[in-house]
Amino acid sequence: MFQPNMFDGHHHLLEMAQKTPENEMDPIRDEEYESRSGTDIMEVPSGDEQDPNQRPKKKRYHRHTQLQIQEMESFFNECPHPDDKQRKELGRRLGLEPLQVKFWFQNKRTQMKAHHERHENSQLRNDNEKLRAENIRYKEALGNATCPNCGGPAAIGEMSFDEQHLRIENARLREEIVNMQIDRISGIAAKYVGKPMLPTYPPIAPGPSRSLDLGVGSFAADSGDVFGAGDILRSVSGPTEADKPVIIELAVAAMEELVRMAQAGEPLWLQTTENGVELFCEEEYARTFPRGIGPKPLGLKSEASRESAVVIMNHISLVEILMDVNQWSNVFASIVSRSATLEVLSTGVAGNYNGAFQVMTAEFQVPSPLVPTRENYFVRYCKQHHDGTWAVVDVSLDNLRPASISRCRRRPSGCLIQELPNGYSKVTWIEHVEVDDRAVHSIYKALVNSGLAFGAKRWVATLDRQCERLASVMANNISAGDVGVISSPEGRKSMLKLAERMVMSFCTGVGASTAHTWTTLSGIGADDVRVMTRKSMDDPGRPPGIVLSAATSFWIPVPPKRVFDFLRNENARNETKWDILSNGGLVQEMAHIANGRDPGNSVSLLRVNSANSSQSNMLILQESSTDETGSYVIYAPVDIHAMNVVLSGGDPDYVALLPSGFAILPDGPSEEDGGIPEGVSGGSLLTVAFQILVDSVPTAKLSLGSVATVNSLIKCTVERIKAAVVCDAA
Repeated sequence: MFQPNMFDGHHHLLEMAQKTPENEMDPIRDEEYESRSGTDIMEVPSGDEQDPNQRPKKKRYHRHTQLQIQEMESFFNECPHPDDKQRKELGRRLGLEPLQVKFWFQNKRTQMKAHHERHENSQLRNDNEKLRAENIRYKEALGNATCPNCGGPAAIGEMSFDEQHLRIENARLREEIVNMQIDRISGIAAKYVGKPMLPTYPPIAPGPSRSLDLGVGSFAADSGDVFGAGDILRSVSGPTEADKPVIIELAVAAMEELVRMAQAGEPLWLQTTENGVELFCEEEYARTFPRGIGPKPLGLKSEASRESAVVIMNHISLVEILMDVNQWSNVFASIVSRSATLEVLSTGVAGNYNGAFQVMTAEFQVPSPLVPTRENYFVRYCKQHHDGTWAVVDVSLDNLRPASISRCRRRPSGCLIQELPNGYSKVTWIEHVEVDDRAVHSIYKALVNSGLAFGAKRWVATLDRQCERLASVMANNISAGDVGVISSPEGRKSMLKLAERMVMSFCTGVGASTAHTWTTLSGIGADDVRVMTRKSMDDPGRPPGIVLSAATSFWIPVPPKRVFDFLRNENARNETKWDILSNGGLVQEMAHIANGRDPGNSVSLLRVNSANSSQSNMLILQESSTDETGSYVIYAPVDIHAMNVVLSGGDPDYVALLPSGFAILPDGPSEEDGGIPEGVSGGSLLTVAFQILVDSVPTAKLSLGSVATVNSLIKCTVERIKAAVVCDAA
């Protein structure tokens, strides 16, 4: 039985205001705490707790039971920095005072710190021994070198190019290893003293193969459009010990290249007269940067772009977002469909990310199932330069996996971040990839070739838009642009956080991510509609049952701004009745939160007043956002009682959502090959995506009737939108 309710949620909220970890301001002092083999625990009051007029109390030792130790060891492995609530709960369960639990965890962290320092020192000594032996071999080779003409000792100028290169390379490596020794030791201190330990993330586990499981009837399913035959995110593992020096050397060279590319002018970047667009000169690049990850493989084409902007966020916060995989993927949810940190090689120096190295995987997307995602295995390196500028660079590590074949590899890409007054930053972004894009659908080829799909302009525009949105979330007052039923700053923040989760859920389910299996329907008159199913169980942000997702993308000869303004306007909803799920009811805006410079950037709460008085009124949460590279209108029905809790400042994480909506992209310049009519430009590429709860029982089978209903729903919606906006444009 088809149910016109839409609920879903994939990710919890991005908490931008990071809490200060426990002990960050009060680091462990070895003279104050000590551990005796993990069983004898000494309790000593801190300096603030001691009375200076009293004699020091005798140290008290408690021997914990084996069960208590095992429980605390197990908890420590999951959370080495428990908060007050966790300590109280653990103490209650084990029959210990919270202070005893606190001292045990402090002592355990001190013990782990000492253990890791010994291990790292041993590893550094081995590195030094290897370098010393290498130096001896080079000296012997240079000392025994002979002139090929006279047979006598060779002077430096007579040495072979390889010998001179080895000598120069060895000097550079020696300097890098010394710097790495400092970074690694500082990283250990930052890891265990006053800062939670950074976990080593495993590779993304492969998801189950998804296909339509029909309980009745049958139809032909053509999976030829499923992308991701070589899903590196599912197969790649972390680097070996032998790979790590090579990775670090590659990252250091990539950092130098990124900075030079960001600051270079002609002939590397050629200015055009049209809109000031920069053209990248591949020949000049090959001459300027002969080293790196090697020549471009056959079958791949180069894409390089550069963009700058001033954003409303300080430089330190930007660096933290880029170096935290969760924050990074959430802020760039419309671009990054999946990501993971495989290993942290260095956490940085002195408690910040200067000198941090991370080996990562990521999948980049365009909001349409017609554009294959781009997958990368790369190292990310962060460095603060002498002028105070921060730089974060990515570079592919495909050379470490010679047996693999990648459709995309990432040459040095990333950004330079310059501090500006009043909490602003100037960001210069470089995006440089080599990719096989032959699987891109014809109507999207012009967009991809223009650089608006994956290039630097889209990264910077998305960052600028998200900085505006985050500033709105962090605001402690209700701005003049907010109207409606929101009466408190707490309610405003809760509503914005709920909308944020809705947007992230939509973005992760609309593209061609290899985590999904899109199936093209055929045999029932819907060749351009792609569907997939998911089972929802035990997720507080999503109702239980079978969720059917359907999406289609098409070109429309109307400018993106006109399409965006039409879809976000509740009056257009009422006039054209394109929103079939509102059952023809009158849609009215109850609340409006402005969260950006453009008036189209907002979050709204809509009420659907049903024409049938026997039906209860429905609420719709909607967020619309736009920048010059693309626009979104995303919405989801919400329960009235749950929304009342949110508006009063309650936790939005447990509100069930199943978002649907639209992604609107410019079509790019016209092309002769194909999907967009030749000589036509200024149109839009529109993706329509629905998520429908078709059965509330997760173990039920999907019926053919449900598929046909959703197919009819999306086709009817598309026809009404096309008729309305094209007629209006005419």
